[in-house]
Amino acid sequence: MTRKRCWNYDWVIDLDIRSFFDSIPHDLLLKAVRKHTDCKWVLLYISRWLKAPAQDKEGNLMIRDRGTPQGGVISPLLANLFLHYCFDEWLRRSYPQCQFERYADDAVIHCKPYGEATRLKDAIKQRLMDCGLELHLEKTKIVYCKSSNRKEKYPILQFDFLGYTFRPRKSVNKQGILFTGFLPAVSERSKTEMKAKMRSWNTLSITNCELQDIALEINKVILGWINYYGHFYKTELKYVLEHIDKRLAIWARRRYKRLRGRKKKAIKWVSCLAEREPTVFAHWHLTRPEVG
Repeated sequence: MTRKRCWNYDWVIDLDIRSFFDSIPHDLLLKAVRKHTDCKWVLLYISRWLKAPAQDKEGNLMIRDRGTPQGGVISPLLANLFLHYCFDEWLRRSYPQCQFERYADDAVIHCKPYGEATRLKDAIKQRLMDCGLELHLEKTKIVYCKSSNRKEKYPILQFDFLGYTFRPRKSVNKQGILFTGFLPAVSERSKTEMKAKMRSWNTLSITNCELQDIALEINKVILGWINYYGHFYKTELKYVLEHIDKRLAIWARRRYKRLRGRKKKAIKWVSCLAEREPTVFAHWHLTRPEVG
């Protein structure tokens, strides 16, 4: 939905709330809960849970008068409930012409003219203050959705949302004509996190394990990445997944004497394996579309 709306709206407000989970006022949160239940024991236990003191590493108790603890099983539900009334309903009522998407405290709002975006940003700042929250001015930004049809000059041309980076990218239409579209692809932060996950895979550091053992450990993770990040602009994801083959080549050089010290030969060994047994690793159909 974010991708489609960026085609129809010129500007996006990339919203960031400062210390959101730690700043939610308890009285307004409980007021939101009362919209959905009048069950006394539910309200009592939620109130007690919100106000229960937290203990630091030194054993000191910290009294809490606001916020819902991150990591608490009910925190996402309560936070979503609070923002539904604090942000969603207010925006729909006050600015019905501005579409938006929100996941927890991560939100983007679409605007037609630039002036509307600046006025809405100021209005959101005031609305959050009225609800006991604070807009993070350094991280909140107005983004221009530049494309072949939008050629104005503006310094901020990209934003991140739910692991994707939205920015101008080269693309080809159905007639084979090259154009610039404002499109999502896996973000640099997501790429970094995936590479860190690759380095943590134990079987790739054990030389006496079998390829099936490696596949058993990593294939479910790879499939998760492909299913989530592979929806749009798969080329960017393909470059990241190719790092898996590089790590497989390092493993092969450690395991097989004939490949030790032979980097190019190890890479070729992985490539030949992909052609011979294309279903062993889940990413080979994406990084090698000709396989199988």
